[in-house]
Amino acid sequence: MAYYDSKAELDYVENPSHIKLEFVYDPNFKNNVNYSYTAVQIPTDIYKGVILNELNWTQALEKVFMENSQEDPSLLWQAFGSATGVTRYYPATPWKAPDKIDLYDVRRRPWYSLPLTIPVGFLRSGSVSGLTLKLIKASVMEMLDTLSDDDYVNVARFNEKAEAVVPCFKHLVQANVRNKKIFKDAVQQMQAKGTTDYKSGFHFAFNQLLNTNVPRANCNKIIMLFTDGGEDRAQDVFMQYNWPNKTVRVFTFSVGQHNYDVTPLQWIACTNKGYYFEIRSICAIRINTQEYLDVLGRPMVLAGSVAKQVQWTNVYQDALGLGMVVTGTLPVFNLTMDGNSQNQLILGVMGVDVHLDEIKRLTPRYNLGANGYIFAIDPNGYLLLHPNLQPKVVYGFLAVFASTDAGITRVFPNIAAESWDEDPEPFNTNYYRRSLDNKGYMFRAPSRSGKLAENGTVGILVSSAVEVNLGGKLLKPSVVGVKLDLEAWVDKFKILASNVSDSRQGDLLCYLIDDGGFLVMSNQRDHWKKIGLFFGDVDPYLMHALYNNSIFNRRQSYHFQSACEPVSSSHTGAAPRGIYVPSIADVLMFNFCTLDDVLVEGFEARESSCVTIQSQFYFTNTTNSYNVLQDCGNCSRWRIENTNLLFVVAETLPCIQEENPCEVLSNARYRKGPTSCFDFSALVSRCNIDTAFYLCLYPEHQQEIFSTEK
Repeated sequence: MAYYDSKAELDYVENPSHIKLEFVYDPNFKNNVNYSYTAVQIPTDIYKGVILNELNWTQALEKVFMENSQEDPSLLWQAFGSATGVTRYYPATPWKAPDKIDLYDVRRRPWYSLPLTIPVGFLRSGSVSGLTLKLIKASVMEMLDTLSDDDYVNVARFNEKAEAVVPCFKHLVQANVRNKKIFKDAVQQMQAKGTTDYKSGFHFAFNQLLNTNVPRANCNKIIMLFTDGGEDRAQDVFMQYNWPNKTVRVFTFSVGQHNYDVTPLQWIACTNKGYYFEIRSICAIRINTQEYLDVLGRPMVLAGSVAKQVQWTNVYQDALGLGMVVTGTLPVFNLTMDGNSQNQLILGVMGVDVHLDEIKRLTPRYNLGANGYIFAIDPNGYLLLHPNLQPKVVYGFLAVFASTDAGITRVFPNIAAESWDEDPEPFNTNYYRRSLDNKGYMFRAPSRSGKLAENGTVGILVSSAVEVNLGGKLLKPSVVGVKLDLEAWVDKFKILASNVSDSRQGDLLCYLIDDGGFLVMSNQRDHWKKIGLFFGDVDPYLMHALYNNSIFNRRQSYHFQSACEPVSSSHTGAAPRGIYVPSIADVLMFNFCTLDDVLVEGFEARESSCVTIQSQFYFTNTTNSYNVLQDCGNCSRWRIENTNLLFVVAETLPCIQEENPCEVLSNARYRKGPTSCFDFSALVSRCNIDTAFYLCLYPEHQQEIFSTEK
């Protein structure tokens, strides 16, 4: 059996079962594709020998995908994701793997999990320690990654008493990106103490699921218990809340290597229509924390054709580079017989992508009149289309320009030319003169009084002289350049910053400063309004350190014909002071002045003549980089070659103001719940026990508990 392994292009090894293809660029897919084959993507942690049968029977989909594409040429990616993790998609294209390990698994993608999931909630205990505690924390965080915006969840720790890991999350909350991050941060900080009482944990979980006064998924209800073992079966709690109807499934996870009796955990799962898993090591976490979805899919399989409903995902980023898409999905059931009973397995999910531009093209927006407009939202209230939802600048350029020695300046596009505020005569502009006098690219941030671009973004001017060698003479007939969109280039700047930072990258302040000491770019959003200011106004202490370490030098000049605003007279001294003595903080400012302190009382305040001192900063001839600057803690700087820029990295102060999750939670989001739910079937098979073993190093044991509604 031969197939195209999309990952083989990354590290191609001759293999008779692999096909090597040729590709052509297709603008519809924004990618190189091959229309003659499908491609197969296999997760990194899946042994290929296990899924050979899957590769064999899914080969027939290749012909179906081709026929669909011929019938409707506007179709984009067609894909099938199997329950074993194999993805077969059409047309074939090489897989885009990240720089690190490729952790893509179709079973964790929004378009796969949607037909199976409805909200979830978790509980976690705190009576274990050591490596097992770390293993449980990792399992909890992996479990959170299996949830989407359609799920509701809560996480709690318990010993003698149960409490939510996030104190203000007193009920199930939507499993969106923000809330999951808050959960993960809280789980990471948990510590073990006290003794474990399963009853307190299960009481907390059932009370969460029974609370109908808050938004929820209104479908599958799940409790998940992560532990290293225990003797308590909490039978009276289940009799009170769950029996005999058993509307809440309980999944139990035995974590770590230990000698505890796991029979109570198996009993809890089997008597509550759940499943028992063992997580012996770190390599078993990803597989076992997502197999509960197969159990939830059993009632859907038994429902037959009633459950064969096309569902649409929330908008998400396509993994193959197509951009923002929504996907129409349909579950694929195993219709074979398992002995005398029907098979209850979901084989996988079929999906077809639809780009947001295609949805916009099909809308009748031209029939709505001059004041009408179309917008689209998904069931969770996220915006898909709206006239005010403007796309970001793709390349980050606000304008491109060229200025010649003949006095002509050409600016593109035309809208940028209308707002061009530079002097029409190139020789009178500082960017033109500086580019002629220096080599490389000259960066100039907008002045404090400069105008913003029409869309409210800040433009950074970058210019360079064009050099022509004519008859042995070097001529510079023109200067060319661009105006960069600050917001679009900040992401690129963060990539540059990450090359010199460590795992604490989020705690670092990264700046680009020009040769005059003015701020050009920062990774801190609250500094964007300070772009173009003298760096001494932005961070005086850091500028002081740069000056003291001879990275910047200073030249002072006197202006004897300045006009200054009068200052109030001081009556605290016995005699007037005629000369103002500047402090080191004043040195870092643009200028300071000496004023005549004799003002007539009651006279109208007017500008008066004064003498000002202007301090100009410039780079020294030092080219070495300093790893530590004594006056600013752990700081470093680096001159960027062929530019007038200095790259400065410094640690942030320990005090920061974090977002209060409780304030955001107080305003509930509006969402449309599922139209149908398949959470129960009397024909579902009895509990199974998963005791799979994985070949890798095992950490020591620990325990934990979870509760969920899905």
